[in-house]
Amino acid sequence: MTKEGSAISTEASTSWPRPRPLIGDTTSSAERAGDPTGWALPATTRAALAEAIAARRDVRRFRPDPVGDDVLLEVLAAGHAAPSVGHSQPWRFIVVQDPHLRASAAVMADRARLAQARQLDADSARHLRSLQLEGIREAPVGIVVCCDRRARPAGVLGRATFPDTDLWSCACAVENIWLTARAHGLGLGWVTLFDPAELSALLGLPDGVVTLGWLCLGWPDERLPAPGLERHGWSRRLPLAEVVLRDRWPGVAAPVAPRDRTSAASGVGPSAAVGGARVLARDSEDRLLAAPGSLGLLGDTLLRVGAVAARDAAGTLVIAGADHPVADAGVSAFPRSITRVVARALAVGEGQGAAMARAAGLHVCLADCGIDGDHIQGWRDVRPSGARGDLSSADALERSGVAGLLVAGDRIGHEFAAAGPVALGEVGIGNTTVAAALAAALLGLPAEQVVGRGAGSDTAIVARKQHVVQQSLARMGERLPLAGQLSRSRVEDLLGGIGGPEQVFLTGVCLGVADAGGLVVLDGMLTAVSALVAVRHRPEVQAHLVAGHLSAEPAHWRVLEAMGLEPLLDLRLGAGEGVGAVLALSLISTARQARRMTAATD
Repeated sequence: MTKEGSAISTEASTSWPRPRPLIGDTTSSAERAGDPTGWALPATTRAALAEAIAARRDVRRFRPDPVGDDVLLEVLAAGHAAPSVGHSQPWRFIVVQDPHLRASAAVMADRARLAQARQLDADSARHLRSLQLEGIREAPVGIVVCCDRRARPAGVLGRATFPDTDLWSCACAVENIWLTARAHGLGLGWVTLFDPAELSALLGLPDGVVTLGWLCLGWPDERLPAPGLERHGWSRRLPLAEVVLRDRWPGVAAPVAPRDRTSAASGVGPSAAVGGARVLARDSEDRLLAAPGSLGLLGDTLLRVGAVAARDAAGTLVIAGADHPVADAGVSAFPRSITRVVARALAVGEGQGAAMARAAGLHVCLADCGIDGDHIQGWRDVRPSGARGDLSSADALERSGVAGLLVAGDRIGHEFAAAGPVALGEVGIGNTTVAAALAAALLGLPAEQVVGRGAGSDTAIVARKQHVVQQSLARMGERLPLAGQLSRSRVEDLLGGIGGPEQVFLTGVCLGVADAGGLVVLDGMLTAVSALVAVRHRPEVQAHLVAGHLSAEPAHWRVLEAMGLEPLLDLRLGAGEGVGAVLALSLISTARQARRMTAATD
């Protein structure tokens, strides 16, 4: 071989084609340098994306029409296509269509909404209380976005330095779901007004898996031209120039902090049928010649009434009466004999509650759940058999008596739900002590936070009431605390341990009215805590309740808040006998009649 033949040429060849892979990026550096914008999607696609982003809304009102499985899967697939740190894909989507779970979540959200409202300044609190979360019930699909955080941050690329990037990844998934839903014409509302631990317990999430809230998905019953909170005056979108900074945080003319809406006084920074009926009620309201939301809480109450009680009958006041052995411990300013005196007056229509009901055109049903002495004519006899205890040293009722009272109340609830709304009332010396004990057990509160003065009590009586409540809670021991949903057995054990017979009966009434699709208007503390037992047993009952008023008892607002209910009236009433419930029902009846007389639009 010649010297020339053994040399390797160092001249660059320009004739060899560049190997192009069959997968991955097939472009060359020369191509990318020649056309830096070559990866852009077509102008029509970019315009459509911008339109979808600009049109995204937080929807609160939904139609009952179902969402097809094909559309639902496409929306979820978009969430699954989101970017995730280290390609960890930490999201998990729980699709909730069970009406019972949705009802439970709705109660939780209402409760959290009212709790946060207490922490806000007055104007913001009013806006938040008016914010309706009925989408949890109305929307045909609920999606709970979970983040599986069980992998250690150090073991996921990118999380060792920013441990919360898994949560950010899940938030990206939510945005993908939201935009895809909007493109299909679906509405989506992101509800985060939850106690995260409560929502996790409801869905049985294991340790290390957390929620990012509840997505309400369905066909919207509103078509918002602008974001809802912006349209309602909550806030405005900041100009882009106010949120874009260059190189570093400026020392001069720095952006102002986001508005803190906490109050300075706070000290801190149903069922599917009900949902569909509420939509129909709202459709009727929208046709009226009146500004949406103009009646505030009363208007919200009318929607609830229209959703569960289409009957125009005046309704019925159900008063439950009983005496209590605990009264002998000096917890009342009046002797037990007064219960019988008031009961006799109610029987002839001259007691305060019966007189108020008669004036309002309501029927009256009187249920004797354990009044001392012989049966009183005019009262239905549902008195339980078995021994009665004083709370402090013995259970209030035997289990057989509890079961019988629940059945009797359920039967009465079914009977009168067909005759219009059912207002609840009670009478019985010593019953505020029993109600306080039951509230303390349900809410996990100490005696001093639930015991009130009752009727005419002095400081010494209040102290004795607190002592009785403390003793009753201590006696219950391992039967408390009570967390989560209560089974029928737990309900009977709780009511037998520290419930008065009229409370047991009224719990049954709430369950019966809800089963029959009717409406219950609550009166004071005792009726509210009875309803709370029903809601803790079956959360869908909450959609059938209206809080008539806020009484003078200190724990009443806590009990209402635990059910996510706002009182319609606040008159500092302490009358009992259903007086506040009748007044509230009269207001509702007047407003419903006025709505029927209001002009309609085309």
